[in-house]
Formats: sequence, structure tokens, C-alpha cells
Amino acid sequence: MRKIVDKSMSGQTWMLADYFNNTNNPDNADVLIENILANRGVSDAAGRERFLNPSIKEYMPDPSVLTDMDLAVRIIADFIARDEKIAIYGDYDVDGITATAIFVKFLRDIGADVIWHLPTREGEGYGLNTAAVNDLYASGARLLITVDCGISGCKEVENAKKLGMSVVITDHHSPDSVIPQADAVVNPKRNDDTSELKYLAGVGVAFLTLVALRRELKARVVLDEQIRERVSDLNLMNYMDCVALGTICDTMPLIELNRAFVTTGLKILGLRQNLGLKTLMDVSEIKKPTVYAAGFALGPRLNAAGRLDSADPALDLLLTDNPLIANDLAQQLHKMNQERINIQNAIMIDATDQAQKCCNAGNHSLFVCGDNWHGGVMGIIAGRLKDKYNLPSCVATRCDGIINGSGRSIPGIDLGKIIHDALASGVISEGGGHAAAAGFSLPVENETVFREFLENAVRDAFGGQMPLPQVVADADIDAGGATMDLVKRLKALEPFGQGNPEPTLILHGGILKYASVMGGGAHLRGTVITSSGGQLPFVGFNLVGTSVGDFLLDDANINTKIMMLGQLKENEYNGRINAQFYLEDVAI
Repeated sequence: MRKIVDKSMSGQTWMLADYFNNTNNPDNADVLIENILANRGVSDAAGRERFLNPSIKEYMPDPSVLTDMDLAVRIIADFIARDEKIAIYGDYDVDGITATAIFVKFLRDIGADVIWHLPTREGEGYGLNTAAVNDLYASGARLLITVDCGISGCKEVENAKKLGMSVVITDHHSPDSVIPQADAVVNPKRNDDTSELKYLAGVGVAFLTLVALRRELKARVVLDEQIRERVSDLNLMNYMDCVALGTICDTMPLIELNRAFVTTGLKILGLRQNLGLKTLMDVSEIKKPTVYAAGFALGPRLNAAGRLDSADPALDLLLTDNPLIANDLAQQLHKMNQERINIQNAIMIDATDQAQKCCNAGNHSLFVCGDNWHGGVMGIIAGRLKDKYNLPSCVATRCDGIINGSGRSIPGIDLGKIIHDALASGVISEGGGHAAAAGFSLPVENETVFREFLENAVRDAFGGQMPLPQVVADADIDAGGATMDLVKRLKALEPFGQGNPEPTLILHGGILKYASVMGGGAHLRGTVITSSGGQLPFVGFNLVGTSVGDFLLDDANINTKIMMLGQLKENEYNGRINAQFYLEDVAI
């Protein structure tokens, strides 16, 4: 990498990703795309072809590569063949809800006897719950299947086994040193798993389990003919909208099989076959499904139920075939999401004040905590603080002698490992997660100890140095090259998301023509004149009141040559389509 700007208007250092093809003009669109892909680990022609045209057929592995998969589906198939009741135990986030939905759909579609349970965030918390397992057993379930959870439920699995239940775990979270003694444990993050599928979401693991289960059932010699016929008629691709949604909302890297899942799933979502998702798209005013629409419109509404109360309405929406029920549930989730936003905004004020004090004290991490804050928005606020301060951030609520919280991290700091280490050290009572996100619980008397443990761990990971606010751009080009042709080339890299972010460009040579406030005073728009004499419009969201916004809105800076950092996208207005730059930062 090489440095382009030492300090921008927002105080960031701009770095340029390595160029692997230095023999050609970097403004050439073909060369630019090749270099972007090379920086994402795709450097040969065959790899570029697979990346640009991802298909499930191309990337789909044999599900048997996952440890315990064959054992798991044999157990499930046995219960289906004997017509015994099966319980699906999920999670209250979108990944857990969609994983539960596709498993329940599959079992219902083939005529199996199935019930399900999603835990409440506040009452039961994440993962298996002994009381809930007991209730499922009392309801007649003799096989317990977990989706997007279970890998840390040693005690609960032991309880289920004592009751006489068989237990199959499907999960994607990092296991502790000891895994539950279930009948089968399917998790690509097991130490003895060699599938190289650690990037899958919980719904991805669940989907592969269904692929293997369908194959197992079709191979059965002794099986009810009606079930056999239904299994043969089943098209698992119809579940791909849910798989894509869960993968996107759990911010899994959009690489390899995940990329194929999301590309295909968005197409299925566009067909609006799932009545619940179709209705929610209508309520959310989504015309075309995209990663952004899934992550920032559908996802928050599905998540809102589990954040505020029970996630059951979200799951019911995905399962219903009744238009009236679907509309009622979609409207309910829409209202709950607005309520979540109001709660979140109120807490954010206090959380930001505490975070600023941590920064003023020179902390390498942020830990903020309040009395009786709503636990359902801790993760969202942690993410906002992480983005604002560029530091690993944990946000927690203090209630009835217990602190429950969520954390979000920046690249290079494995928060999941820190939380696992805190659990092993006895600093916290519960916890788990992955590099970018984690959750935890601890007694209030350990608050100071945990705060110090977190700070020491992050400081050591930083080597004692504060992280520099830095952004790495994919390309540095003349503003005159920001055309619709380049927009189309960049769109070929979709879907964008975790692991495949939308390319960030540095544009140089633009002369500021004008800038003005829009969108109720928070956003701005403007135009630059390019070296070719053309005009390139730009928009900047939430820039009013920032150093970048102040500079652009100052009339004294009109006709100043500037460098711009952001993304180049397609903009449609009044039937006209043009290239527009989504501005994040400016330098001169």
C-alpha cells in the first residue's frame, strides 16, 4: 500500500491498495477491476470468472465434508421415518430466525411432525435454555435440533439427554474448549472440521444440513411413500431468499459459497415467492432487493421483534401463507422497528457521552454501561460507537445485579477471542462470539475488572499504540473517469458486503462547482467539474456539521481543486440514469 493523503478534512489517512498490474494505465476500467479483484484474493482469469458469475452449482460442496453431517442427517431421517415429533431451537436474530424458518418449512413440507422455539433476548438470553428444552420435551419432542446456536450449551444438552432426547446441533459460532455431548455436532468451526466453510452463517449451515437430509431421505429404502414423493418434489432453491437474508444480516463474508447464496437468494427474493417477505418488502417500500435493502430495511424490521420482545412475529411472518396475517405481522414489525429506533436514539446520547470520556482518558477500547438500558439495542449502539471512534466498543445494561452487553470490533482486534479469554479467566459468567461481534454477561461487582480486562487485551493487541484513523481505497483515478461505463463495471462485482465491500475510490482533478444542504439539513449535494470539462454530481450523507461539510458549504472554497473519497454508483431520477459519487471525505 502507499499513502495518498496524510490527513484529510475528516482527519483520516488515505491509503491506496496495491496495484498488481503496473504496466497499464490505472485509469483503464479493465485494469482497475483486475486490481480490485487481485486485492481481494482473486488474481487469475478462472478465479475472476467464478467471482463475477457466482453460482451455487460451482461453489456447492458435498455437505458430508462437514464433520458429523452424515451422522446428523441419519438421526434426523430416523425420526422422520418413525413419525416422531422434532423440535427446532433457534435464535432471536435474523440468522437464527431464517435458519429456523427453512428447517421448519422443510419438515412441514414433507409432512413431518415439527415444533419450534425461539428464546427471548431479555427473559432467556442467547442459546439453549433448560426450561425451554423441558417444555419442548413435555410437548412430545424427542429430537432436538439447534440452528444458529447450541455449541456452548453443554449443560442444556446434558439435561436434554437425561430426559431421553436425541440432540443434533447445527451452529457456526466458535466453540469452547469442550463441545456439548450431543448425538451429532455440525459446526464448521469445530477444531476437527476440515471443510473450510468457517465463513458460513448459521442459516448456511442449516441449509447444507437440509441438502444432506434430502439426499439421505431419497436414498432410504424403507420410507413412507407420501414422504418420499414430497421429498422428491421439494425444491430447496425456494429457501434461498431466507439463506441470503440471514447471511447478509449476520455480516458474514460474501465470499465463495456465501457469495453464491446471496447472489441467488436476492434473485429468489425478487420473485417475491415467500408471502411474508413479499409483504415486508411492500411495507418497507422495497422495489428491488439488494444487499443494502436486506441489511438495512428487511433485517432491522425482522430483528426488531427479538430486540424488543419475542422474535416469534418475525418467524411467523416467514412461515405464513395467509395474506391477512402476513400484512398484520409486517405492519407490527414495522412499528416495532420505529419503537426500537426511538429507544436506541435515547440511549445513544448517554452512551456517546460515556464513550467520549473513555477517549479523553486515552483508552484503547470503549466500555459504556447504563442502568436498565434496553438490552435489545446494545449491539446496534456498540456498532455506532465503533464506527464513530474507530475503537472496539462494548455497550451493556445493568439490571438486577447482572450486566448484559454486546460488543463490536474493528479489523485486527478479535473481540470474540477476548470475550472467550474473559470467560476462561472467570471475569465474565457467559460470553461468546466471533472476531467482529460478541455478547457477554457478568455480575455487577465484576464491572471494573471486565473494563480493565478489555482495555488491557485491546491495548496489548495494538502494541500499546492507538489505531490511526485510516481508510484504504481500491483505486485512485481522475474524476473524468467516473462515468456510467465504470459504474457498470463496478456493479459486476456485486453483491457487496462483508468480505467484499463496495469499492472505495479516490477521485482527483475535480473542481468544486457548488454544494448545498438537502434532506432536512443533515445531508448535502453538489457538483465538481472534471478535467475533461464534464460535471460529476455528488451526495454526502450526514456530512452537514462535520469538517467535510463545513469545507464544502463554504463559498470561499468554490472553484477549489479537491480530492474526493467515496463510492461511484448509479443514480436514477425522473427516468434519467447517471453516475453519481457518494462522498465520504475530502482532501486538498
